Amino acid sequence: MTVFSRTDTSLLGRWWWTVDRWTLFAIAGLIVFGGLLTLAASPAVANRIGLDGFHLARRQLVLLPVAAAIVISMSLASPRTVRRIAVVTFILSLGLTALTLVAGSEIKGATRWISIAGISLQPSEFLKPSFAVVAAWMFACRRSGQHHVSGNAIALALYLLVVTLLIKQPDLGMTVVVTAMFFTQFFAAGLPIRWMTVIGLVSVGGLVLAYFTFPHVTQRVNGFLDPTSADTYQIDRSLEAFRNGGLFGRGPGEGTVKGVLPDAHSDFVFAVAGEELGVLACLMIIGLFAFIVLRGFARLFQETNLFVLYAATGLLVQFGLQAFINMASSLHLIPTKGMTLPFLSYGGSSLLALAFGTGMLLAFTRRRVGTREA
Repeated sequence: MTVFSRTDTSLLGRWWWTVDRWTLFAIAGLIVFGGLLTLAASPAVANRIGLDGFHLARRQLVLLPVAAAIVISMSLASPRTVRRIAVVTFILSLGLTALTLVAGSEIKGATRWISIAGISLQPSEFLKPSFAVVAAWMFACRRSGQHHVSGNAIALALYLLVVTLLIKQPDLGMTVVVTAMFFTQFFAAGLPIRWMTVIGLVSVGGLVLAYFTFPHVTQRVNGFLDPTSADTYQIDRSLEAFRNGGLFGRGPGEGTVKGVLPDAHSDFVFAVAGEELGVLACLMIIGLFAFIVLRGFARLFQETNLFVLYAATGLLVQFGLQAFINMASSLHLIPTKGMTLPFLSYGGSSLLALAFGTGMLLAFTRRRVGTREA
């Protein structure tokens, strides 16, 4: 029995038969895992910092239905409406990100958060998905030839502005994600392979420069290459959690490493999943991320709307790369980087921004009869 009849012409009825329901269910699965891991990991962290055991859990769980509502409401919109919302969001988040440099709160050596009406917000999280859509719009304008604007030049100028703000915070991890997203879109829009090679070499040079410029980057890279040369406490505890969990895990709430792992609820929530739920559950989580990314690209194979193609490509690269960086860091496959695991890590700004991005992705990959509006 289906939720809506195929003859249902209501807004929700049309949405149900055009949205990618498999991707929607995969996102719902991640949200469920996120709720479970919030209850498992956050009480130990809350007690350690002197809060009520379920203080952090309550704050995050209240936002999960809000995130689900954002995903669905954004997926109902047309590509044109999504573009308009993304442009407004980009302008606001760009301004607020710049404001954090002068009026933001410094946490762990980075100035990424700003307080608005008593609510702590990380504007750069919303800057990331909205920039993907704005850049796609500029690239599509350049390729279509219907607008007398230098779309590529505007997109490149906006990229330089965004990464400048991110580096000044500093947030090297998000800079890497935004750079990979932007130049993947640029390549899809016709950037020659020789220029991609040059950009790749420049990016490597930028990472080397970051190693010699930012002390925290130096420490993390050194700790990855030679664990005896730096403090590797968190990654050691993370690997211990995976060893403790084995194939089936110790059971929800039964993990012990989260009691001594400072970022168990955020950057290392995947390690909590490894200890309490086991390797099989971790493989399921990896499978959900991989499914969303691969399914998204599969839906784009027949796409003829350039704006939709570029925007969805950018959002998929962002989503997949962020998940990879977090999980690979927890497994000591790459140097550690403070980046949330989409929908699973604690963090209101990250959760709502990811809901915003995946909602736009679902809107772009909907099947519509006739020509899509751009």
